[in-house]
Amino acid sequence: MKKRVLALMLAGVMGLSLTACGENVTPEQQAQIEQAINEAATEIANAVDEAQAGEAAAATDAGTGATTDVAFVTDVGNIDDHSFNQYSWAGVQEFASANGLSANYYQPSEDSDAARLEQMDNAVNDGAKAIVMAGYLFGSSLAEAQDKYPDIQFVALDVSTGDLENPGSNTALITYQEEQAGYLAGYAAVTDGYKEIGFLGGMAVPAVIRYGYGFVQGAEQAAKDNKVDGVNVKYWYCGGFAPTDDIKAKMDSWYSEGTEVVFACGGGIYLSALAAAEANNGKVIGVDVDQSAESDLIITSAMKGLANSVVLALTDCYDNGWKFSDAYAGKETKLGAAEDSVGLPMETSQFKVFSQDQYDDLFASLADGSLVVDNNIDADIAASVSTIKVDVQE
Repeated sequence: MKKRVLALMLAGVMGLSLTACGENVTPEQQAQIEQAINEAATEIANAVDEAQAGEAAAATDAGTGATTDVAFVTDVGNIDDHSFNQYSWAGVQEFASANGLSANYYQPSEDSDAARLEQMDNAVNDGAKAIVMAGYLFGSSLAEAQDKYPDIQFVALDVSTGDLENPGSNTALITYQEEQAGYLAGYAAVTDGYKEIGFLGGMAVPAVIRYGYGFVQGAEQAAKDNKVDGVNVKYWYCGGFAPTDDIKAKMDSWYSEGTEVVFACGGGIYLSALAAAEANNGKVIGVDVDQSAESDLIITSAMKGLANSVVLALTDCYDNGWKFSDAYAGKETKLGAAEDSVGLPMETSQFKVFSQDQYDDLFASLADGSLVVDNNIDADIAASVSTIKVDVQE
């Protein structure tokens, strides 16, 4: 557009110059000159537009011009979102640095399958041998990309076979044993002295349910181990993943009724819980990543080891000649404590009683399989406990 304007301006200046210098030019000749100049300006502008279109097409065909071995395509949000994008990208960078490879991230222009696929196209054109992405929203675009690029390897975090029914042999779906992370958070909270606790879930999808059921199982076991009576759990799915006034009002009522800490599990809903906690002197447990930087009211977070799981999957692929081994190829692989891919951030947690030694013992038991957390999401969680009381709310 700027070049078109410049061309028209240049033609106009030419016309003014000819008029000023042509003292003996008749009106008819002047009109002919102006018509010729206008026609020339139009031709120049059209040529500029064609050149710009050609440049854009060439850029699309060639990618971004970056040299890329491993690419990360962001989900909705930025690379510094303190969530899936940031931690997944950190894993890509760690892997690339350890192996002397180049890594770049690609951010879709909008929240759409087409925009996500466009950035995968760019990554491939930049030379990417593997592309990492995070979040169930990639299910549809990945289904197309894995067939379009059979020689490119795809790592999709938190994408299950429910999101992508038929992963190709060049695709590794990575999901997590959320029940283990939830268990650690529930056990730590009750051991640390919290007796009035709450679970705020987003939508009742499998991952969120596993977090909640694990949280309740951990609280139950801690009550037994520490011989604590009177532990009560308020339990509610709000039906979404975005903060709302209704969620805050519900959390306000919980805190005002005596709830001390709430495990807020599901995207941005933790912001509603946090706002209510700030107004009522309450505490919050974060989810997925270490959310301690968000507020000093967040006592710990039930985390997924996003960076570590990226490194594990990419290492498998790289060591196998840029092909996934049977451990990952064309399947959903669930990672947990055994793969160091769930846990609590003990270095930033605010526990008064629950110790690093207690955590290490619990984690080791989960990792070696001697402690098994039930991952049955069809259970009646209120009826599955005996030492604590669970109030499931609508």
